[in-house]
Amino acid sequence: MIPLLARRLRPAAEPIARHRRALPFAAASLLLAGAVVAGLLVGAADLPARGVVLALLDKLPFVDLDHGLTPVQYSVLMEIRLPRVLGAVVVGGLLSVAGAGYQGVFRNPMADPYLLGAAAGAGLGATLVIGYSNVESVGGIGVVPLAAFVGAIAGVLMAYALGATAGHVGGTTTLVLAGVAVSAFLSAAQTFVQQSKVEELRRIYSWILGSLAGIGWDELRLVLPYALLSTFVLLLHARLLDVMTIGDEEAKVLGINAGRVRFIVLLAASLATASAVAISGLIGFLGIVIPHAVRRVAGGSYRLILPLSVLVGGAFLVVGDIIARTATAPGELPIGVVTAFIGAPFFVVILRTTRRVDL
Repeated sequence: MIPLLARRLRPAAEPIARHRRALPFAAASLLLAGAVVAGLLVGAADLPARGVVLALLDKLPFVDLDHGLTPVQYSVLMEIRLPRVLGAVVVGGLLSVAGAGYQGVFRNPMADPYLLGAAAGAGLGATLVIGYSNVESVGGIGVVPLAAFVGAIAGVLMAYALGATAGHVGGTTTLVLAGVAVSAFLSAAQTFVQQSKVEELRRIYSWILGSLAGIGWDELRLVLPYALLSTFVLLLHARLLDVMTIGDEEAKVLGINAGRVRFIVLLAASLATASAVAISGLIGFLGIVIPHAVRRVAGGSYRLILPLSVLVGGAFLVVGDIIARTATAPGELPIGVVTAFIGAPFFVVILRTTRRVDL
């Protein structure tokens, strides 16, 4: 009866819904485009805007343009800035959409992409190869991103396995507790490795604080398939997350298997998180703040929150990376420090406004 009524009401409401969705998507797309252009132009080496645009257009099929850039300028654009900016878009989008997915599944706006042990697993994997491996790359891909990716996936799988031993892996409370336990164990193991490899502490902490400096085309090729797959799965479940906001029992009445949806969304969000931290290290606050900001502007529907989080998160991290590489030039700040400086005060504002609303 309820689905039939919803289908009858949908045609009248659909034009209004499309109109309301168009404006936020247009604004987010412009924000991302502006951030990408700024990211390509701003840096230690001056690049002419016209030359950058023509060089990018020249890469299109059947297009042959004279960009006028010197060989050095062209190399800076194509081998350093472009992969770094695209990496920021990918990492920011993945962490933000993963955070939105976690918040939808747990029905908790404080849920974080690193909740189920992904950060601790990635940290341990990266620390192990930095401390004990003499191999720098495998097949042209850095061994640290590979180890971080495998460690993040392993951490999440350990949390699921631990939750399964409790007999109710679909339960949100069980999964959260399992994630906390696994994170504590893996963090302790990481600390032990750090203490035994004091000479590598600087490199380890550099990775932990996050950086986009090492992202190249090989790293992007490594994570792109997983990034596309995880994002697609999360966007595909946006409507189901909207239904699940009313509760598992109510969703079951509407024919939705809440446990299965929760498992798929958490798996996709964890894969997105692992893909992001593999090439950037640990970047905090992004997965909490961006979905919050999007929810404030666009409303509570995950059909809007998820895709907008991808766009806004990508734009936010590009801007954060511009600050990271220019604030202390010729030095560079860790991107995790920049996101913490920006995200922490914003998060406090969100908490205060949320509290006023609740009161």
